[in-house]
Amino acid sequence: MTMNKQSKRIQAARELREHLLRDKHRPGYHFAIPEDIGRPGDPNGSFYANGRYHLMYLYNRRGVHAWKDSGFSWGHISSHDLVHWRHHPDAIGPGDGDGGCFSGGGFVDDDGTAYLSYWRLGTTENGVERTGIGIARSSDRHYNIWEKMDIPTLDGTEFGIIERKNEKGNTQYLCNSDPSNIWKKDGVYYMQAGNLMILNKLGREEDSPKHYRGDWVDLFSSPDLTNWEFVHRFYQRDRGNNWTQESEDDMCPSFLPLPSSPEGGEMSGKYLQLFISHNLGCQYYIGVYDTQRDLFIPETHGRMTWVDNTFFAPEALIDSQGRQIMWAWLSGSKHKVDEAIEDGWCGVYGLPRVLWLGGDNTLRIAPAKELETLRYNPKSFDTINLTDDSTFDLKGINGRSCEIAFSIDLQSAQQTGIKVRSSLKNEETTLLYYDASQKKLVFDSTASGPLGRTVVEKAPFNHLENERLSLRVFIDNSVVEIFANDRQVITRRVYPERDDSDHVSLFCKGGTAAFTDIETWEMMPSNGS
Repeated sequence: MTMNKQSKRIQAARELREHLLRDKHRPGYHFAIPEDIGRPGDPNGSFYANGRYHLMYLYNRRGVHAWKDSGFSWGHISSHDLVHWRHHPDAIGPGDGDGGCFSGGGFVDDDGTAYLSYWRLGTTENGVERTGIGIARSSDRHYNIWEKMDIPTLDGTEFGIIERKNEKGNTQYLCNSDPSNIWKKDGVYYMQAGNLMILNKLGREEDSPKHYRGDWVDLFSSPDLTNWEFVHRFYQRDRGNNWTQESEDDMCPSFLPLPSSPEGGEMSGKYLQLFISHNLGCQYYIGVYDTQRDLFIPETHGRMTWVDNTFFAPEALIDSQGRQIMWAWLSGSKHKVDEAIEDGWCGVYGLPRVLWLGGDNTLRIAPAKELETLRYNPKSFDTINLTDDSTFDLKGINGRSCEIAFSIDLQSAQQTGIKVRSSLKNEETTLLYYDASQKKLVFDSTASGPLGRTVVEKAPFNHLENERLSLRVFIDNSVVEIFANDRQVITRRVYPERDDSDHVSLFCKGGTAAFTDIETWEMMPSNGS
């Protein structure tokens, strides 16, 4: 007897679930787009409403990567604890005049209506390609049903660009891609648009006008979320500080106030501009929002990735406690863009990070406290004293899925840290450590396996005198994250192939060090299947 359609669907769903469970690279508690067809997989459209965190994820519904066959849609998940997520129907996708929906932001208005701002991929109507920035809205309690609004004032004249004449009759090129979250000030709505397409068109050559080089965004305003007008550039890239390079763009922007503590509460008075450059990944400005002139004035700059663009496409929200929480897509898949994906999980996000302003006006970063609910099987170790080139194995822990917390009295050591995802004889290993001579937090994946990005990533970290180095390490199959003293983080993908690459050990080079307060926990998987 042949199976009916419903039975076939059930059998296919079971087979998919079993396939996912067999995949040794699939993360267990870092969010992964369910079917692994996410590339480019950006987190988008996050907001907090009615007691839930809402997060959208970019994926290609058709399971292909070709732009000309775009099925780019926004999947939709929600959670009340940042750990366990419920899947909703897709929020937006191809149709209603859109050839697909690319990156953007989320916003909740005073009446509880939620809005998604997104980059509309083109469709051809009467021989004319229509692209631009779109907005969708939803007002049902769980935000399951979304309606796309007609926003003709944000239609592009070419892909990612609006070309027009200014008041002097001169040609002007305006940004028309990757809109930021919308925000509201004195009853007026504001939104940024990213500059990659204009940079590509006008700012890449040696003789390109300075005006078009490097990172910047355009600001738009509206009295009603329907009729939008160009205001001006939202910030000016500081060439004197050499914070960024002329080759870098500003895309996937997020603009939110910075809290003054990890618990949220009172805001610091400073704002955070998160964004990416496509060549160097996620970074940020901290500065002042001049509300009289509608300008952002950057005061400091920092990065969240240093050697490539693995940590990519940030998305952030403010929750009911006043916390700023961000996610980012981890682009370091072992697959190239146009390859068929069998495993490797390119649609994976970093852990939710809480961001706030420290007393020294620098950014503070910590994993969301809610992640502690995934801990089980706790273990602790006595103080470990190590000398030059010595190691200590942390036995009896799950080296594929765990959290490890410890402190280090650096003493005379030049390099101190932890080896993870290591094979018995270190044929494969990933090194995470502090380099005292360089004052850098280091993630060495050169021996992490034959796949993935085998590089050494070094992040600046100013270890203070008489300060213990406090590290938290999260291992989740192909994802490894290291947090240092709430001031620095490196997150990367690794793909060890050996069955015995699950060992963890502390190590010390170039002197002595004492490892204290060593605690480990196995981490409960929270992804579906």
